Amino acid sequence: MPQKEEPLQSLDELAAEGDEIDFDVAAASFDEIEALRAERDDFRDKFMRALADAENTRKRADRDRREAENYGGSRLARDLLPVYDNMHRALTAAKEGEEKVPDSLLEGIELTMRELINVFKKHGIDTITPEVGDRFDPKMHEAMFEAPLPGTKAGDIIQVSTNGFMLHDRLLRPAQVGVSSTPKS
Repeated sequence: MPQKEEPLQSLDELAAEGDEIDFDVAAASFDEIEALRAERDDFRDKFMRALADAENTRKRADRDRREAENYGGSRLARDLLPVYDNMHRALTAAKEGEEKVPDSLLEGIELTMRELINVFKKHGIDTITPEVGDRFDPKMHEAMFEAPLPGTKAGDIIQVSTNGFMLHDRLLRPAQVGVSSTPKS
């Protein structure tokens, strides 16, 4: 804690004490001391501002580094989503198709799909997989069409076109769904 400074005595007070004073020298010293104090206060203010600025820069750099670690690969992740979609379609077609697909080919596609999902999880990419009957959430889903469907409520998901994806807490791609409109009576 800085020491409290004693106020300077005025030239008149010094003269009243009976000391011989060279008023020109004393006035010059008094003005010089005041100028030095003002300069010191100015430097202290600049120093405190520089410290605050350095701390803010450090915090900003930390935040930028964390964001780069978490979200720097988002463009690559978006570019890999069509690969996931195509593999998912291939698996669905192979399982639902009438033609017999060689088991080794089906197993290879499944293993590749699992590995892709593991890589996604390793890098913080999670799949958004809505189910038919879930409520439409505009924060997570993209409505591709709307149609009245008996036995459903308005806003229910009636078809899932593609899954969506989250990168940590950010939406990479919304799930594309069909949504029920109010059924006509």
